[in-house]
Amino acid sequence: MGVDAEVLTEWFDEVGRDLPWREPECSAWGVLVSEIMLQQTPVARVQPIWLDWMARWPVPSALAASSQGEVVRAWGKLGYPRRALRLHAAAAVIAAEHGDIVPSDVDTLLALPGIGAYTARAVAAFAYGKRAPVVDTNVRRVVARAVHGAGDAGPPSNTRDMADVEALLPPEDAPAAKLSAALMELGALVCTARSPRCADCPIYEDCAWQHAGKPAYAGPAKQVQKFAGTDRQVRGLLLDVLRGSEGPVEKARLDLVWDESGQRDRCLDSLLVDGLLEQTRDGLFALPGEH
Repeated sequence: MGVDAEVLTEWFDEVGRDLPWREPECSAWGVLVSEIMLQQTPVARVQPIWLDWMARWPVPSALAASSQGEVVRAWGKLGYPRRALRLHAAAAVIAAEHGDIVPSDVDTLLALPGIGAYTARAVAAFAYGKRAPVVDTNVRRVVARAVHGAGDAGPPSNTRDMADVEALLPPEDAPAAKLSAALMELGALVCTARSPRCADCPIYEDCAWQHAGKPAYAGPAKQVQKFAGTDRQVRGLLLDVLRGSEGPVEKARLDLVWDESGQRDRCLDSLLVDGLLEQTRDGLFALPGEH
């Protein structure tokens, strides 16, 4: 039971999505930008903004030379805009300390601002073809089903999840990197959370979940992320006002986006703390560096 690496990578070669950051000519910088943008954000929303970013900022030094405000504005509606500031900070370090080339070593990548375990390994695998266990939600679900016979993955455990994927990877760099991409693609396209397309699965015959009769997930209840009415929504609405203006705005303009003043002011404060907005000396609000 488990994952036949050769079968899965052949499937990936045939049906893997044609995405711009998978093109052979895509730089490691392009892969890093894509990985930051794709965190908790669907491919369809990322692709047009990624294309715009790479045309505007084809190397880290180009992004580092832009203001934080320009970067936040260009991030648009991708959500979780602190990611834009982290990418801007990482670009500055790459430009200053690494010759404008994204490092290939996982530990060096981890030392960059805002780069965590997943992103460092994803860049090493997908940009440099290295053997590195890359674990996201999709990969965890595929491993839970194909290897462990469970309906879905339970709560994350970095040590266990890494060891699970490490055990599946071929010893050589290039096949291991290809399998990392294939596992992720299988979870995204076929072995989905709600309606897995088992009839289309290349490793169906070896899947432990299928052999166990496809038992329902019996682990801890998963939190469903809502959006309507949350601070995330309010923060996004406040940022939208600034992105749509050419300069600083009065607080009265921001007050119009949300009726509940307590939540609105709390979100405004959090945007200031996160460095996504700045307040001018005369009490107006602006994107960072744009006043």
